[in-house]
Amino acid sequence: VAAGIEFETHSATLEWLATAGFRVNGDIRVVDTLDEVAALCESWESRRADLDFDIDGAVVKVDRLDVQRAVGAIGRAPRWAVAYKFAPTTATTILRDIRVNVGRTGALVPYAVLDPVQVSGVTVRQATLHNHEDLARKDLRIGDRVIVQRAGDVIPQVVAPLPQDRDGTQVRFEMPTTCPVCGTPVSRPEDEVQWRCPNRSCPAQIQESIEHFVSRSAMDIEGLGEKTVARFFEEGLVRDVADIYDLRAHRDALIALDGFKETSVDNLLAAVEASKRRPWGRVINALGIRHVGDITAETVAAVVPSLDALLTATSEDLSEADGVGPVIAASILEYRSSDANLATLRRLAAAGVTMSGPEQIGPPPAGPLNDATVVVTGTIDGYTRDEANAAVVAAGGKATGSVSRSTTFVVAGPGAGSKLGKAESLGVPIIDAEAFAAILRGERPVPERGET
Repeated sequence: VAAGIEFETHSATLEWLATAGFRVNGDIRVVDTLDEVAALCESWESRRADLDFDIDGAVVKVDRLDVQRAVGAIGRAPRWAVAYKFAPTTATTILRDIRVNVGRTGALVPYAVLDPVQVSGVTVRQATLHNHEDLARKDLRIGDRVIVQRAGDVIPQVVAPLPQDRDGTQVRFEMPTTCPVCGTPVSRPEDEVQWRCPNRSCPAQIQESIEHFVSRSAMDIEGLGEKTVARFFEEGLVRDVADIYDLRAHRDALIALDGFKETSVDNLLAAVEASKRRPWGRVINALGIRHVGDITAETVAAVVPSLDALLTATSEDLSEADGVGPVIAASILEYRSSDANLATLRRLAAAGVTMSGPEQIGPPPAGPLNDATVVVTGTIDGYTRDEANAAVVAAGGKATGSVSRSTTFVVAGPGAGSKLGKAESLGVPIIDAEAFAAILRGERPVPERGET
């Protein structure tokens, strides 16, 4: 309703907005058949290169507002609208080199160095090649002319070479037999596609581990971004995650660095101090144990509620955590078997970092989500993903990252992907942020199968 007028269609609403002086796209069309919808989408796709703005698709909506209200929405994602995504824009350029990055778990990841090329309004100079098998399957060679696109109009990737343009000067790439950073011989486990550097003292792995430790889903230390971590690493100020908590002793040296001032250094040191109070589950995630992400870390923290418990837990103890099987349990045991890791844990504890969860005596208090297993997907109004998962746990439930038949319900918002489809196929109830908040307040019961 606007100015006392009740609209019956979405198009009428837009027409009124245009007459009221609002900027409305003049190319909106109302059609009656799916063939007309398809023709309009194809027309937009054919004209996208000539537009004054970038688009990656078109949105098709039900025009009648009463039908919109009848079909409703999941979270803020309406059931009465669907996005028609165009094929990614591609460009061709020369693959000048193939280089290798080393990740925090030692994985060797090849990437392409390209002649700069514009793709969807962005200059692309590098693109991931994922792993050696993907590179070999595409038969990419240094010197090839290649097709480049941005997956989802975001992530640059090399689609394929143009073998017809080869002149005999192209060179096949071979994965290095030693780590390109530390020189340690690399290996590939039988069940994996990634080659790995086994040297836990590899500088590349250490720097990546520090970046993970300070990241938002881990210790969330504001002011310690990727470039700052790299700078501190190069200066020798931080060569282990525990060194972060010794930075106050180097305050004068930090202030003396180019680009740093007294205020920014003091703010950084305050953020480091505040991070000591992060919950035990966040600390476990920050350690960067292979296969242990943020949600798994929280479930592990529930069964090993302190550093002492983590250091003495057996594989059977760890498997009590929801979602932890033999592979994850073995990874945790391998992590704690390292003398270097044990030394880091002791230094973190000595610095005052939280090394235990709140003590729980007897059964957990009753909550609205007792015995419920909840999956959060998409953008949830009023919560970050971490806050939503924490709210589930605080209400007595289990927050997991994958949908299964044992999932009680899914909280879905805009951007929900494959988890939403799996929930629908399994008949798992799906609710929005408003219903989720009502359940947490005790104003609405947990949904049963068949409810949405």
